Amino acid sequence: MTAGPTGEPTSGQAPGPGDAPEAGGAPPGDAERLARAALSTAVEPGDELVGALVDVHGALGLGEALRSGTPPDRVPAERWERLRARLARAEPERDLAAVGALGGRFLCPGDREWPGQLDDLGHARPLGLWVRGRCSLRLAALRSVAVVGARACTEYGAWAAARLAGGLAERGWSVVSGAAHGVDGAAHRGALAAGGLTVGVLACGVDRPYPRAHRALIERVAVEGILLAELPPGAHPTRSRFLQRNRLIAALARGTVVVEAQLRSGALVTARRAAALGRHVMGVPGPVSSPLSGGVHRLLREEGELVTDAAEVIELVGEMGDLAPREEGPALPRDLLHPRTREVLELLPAHAAVTSGQLSERAGLPEPDVRARLLELCSLGFVLSRGGHWQLGHPSG
Repeated sequence: MTAGPTGEPTSGQAPGPGDAPEAGGAPPGDAERLARAALSTAVEPGDELVGALVDVHGALGLGEALRSGTPPDRVPAERWERLRARLARAEPERDLAAVGALGGRFLCPGDREWPGQLDDLGHARPLGLWVRGRCSLRLAALRSVAVVGARACTEYGAWAAARLAGGLAERGWSVVSGAAHGVDGAAHRGALAAGGLTVGVLACGVDRPYPRAHRALIERVAVEGILLAELPPGAHPTRSRFLQRNRLIAALARGTVVVEAQLRSGALVTARRAAALGRHVMGVPGPVSSPLSGGVHRLLREEGELVTDAAEVIELVGEMGDLAPREEGPALPRDLLHPRTREVLELLPAHAAVTSGQLSERAGLPEPDVRARLLELCSLGFVLSRGGHWQLGHPSG
C-alpha cells in the first residue's frame, strides 16, 4: 500500500485500525502543501485577512509574495512586514517531519480526509490541520457532537458530561471537545470508557499535551481517537488561540452541548459560534443556585435546546426518525382500570362510606353498572364493602 501526501493510504479507503497513516511529509512537487505548512507557523489561527488572500492567490502564491516583499492591495504595510518576519522563521520541512515521527499527518482543504464542514468558516477556515490518530477525521466528524463546559466544573457537571459522552459513543457518535480540565476531560473519558471515538482539539501543537495534568488523557486520545491542531508541532497555547480553537470545535460537530458554564465562559463562545454556523446548540440544566449553571440557563432561554441525555441530543442532530423515548411517570395500578371503573373510584369520598345508589346518582349511571364497577374495584383491593356501603381501601393506588 502506498501513501498519499496526507500520509493517508491511497487505496480509496479511509485509514482504519489496520491502516495506520505513514510518516507525514511533503512529497516532491507538493509546493502548495509545503506553503500551507509554512503559513501555519506565520499566521495565527482564524486570520480572515490571510484566509482571503489564500483564497485569491493560493498559499504558494501568498508565500512567494511575502518573500518578495510586495504587499497586495489594501494590506497594511505593518501587518505585511510582521507576516514576512514570522514566515522567515518557519521551518515546514522540520514540522512535517516532526508530525510524521509521531505517526501523524498534515491535512489541507481538498484532501480526502478533510472535513467539508470546516469550509463553513469561510475566510476563517484553517490553512491546514496537524493530526494524530489512526481514524479518518472526515468520517469521525460526519456524526459528531461537541461536549463543552466549565473547567472548574462540579461533580454533577463531570458526571453529566461523562454520562452524555458515553451515551453518544455507545450509539456510534463521535465526541468532540478541547481536552481541557473539567467538562472537556470528563467528556473525553466518558467516550473512551464506552469504547467510542473522541476528537481532541488543541490550542497548541499536537506534540505538546496541554494542560500538562492531562498528558496521559491526551496521549490516549491520540492513540484511540483523533488529536488535532491548527498550529504546528512545538507551538504553545495562548488565550487568543484557545478562543480560535473554539470555532473549530463548533464547526466540526453537528451540534454543541454545554454542560455547566458561567455567564462569561469560553464554552458559551463555542455555542454562539455553533449557532452562527447553523449548528444545533443544546444545554444541560443544573441547579438554579449554582453560578456554573447561570450561563447554560441563559443559553437555554435565548437560543439553546434543553437536553438531559444522549437520546435527546441525537433526536436533534441525527436523522429523521432518531426519536428519544418519551419519558413517562411511573405507571400506577389505577392507570390500568377501565375509564368507567376509574370514574366510579374517583367519586368515592376519602373518609366516608356510601351506597351504590348514592354513587349512581353522582355518576349519572345505572346502579347495576355502578355496582359491577364497585365489585371489580373490591376484587382489586381498591374499595371495601361494609354492610351495603362502600369505602376506599387503598387510596394510594
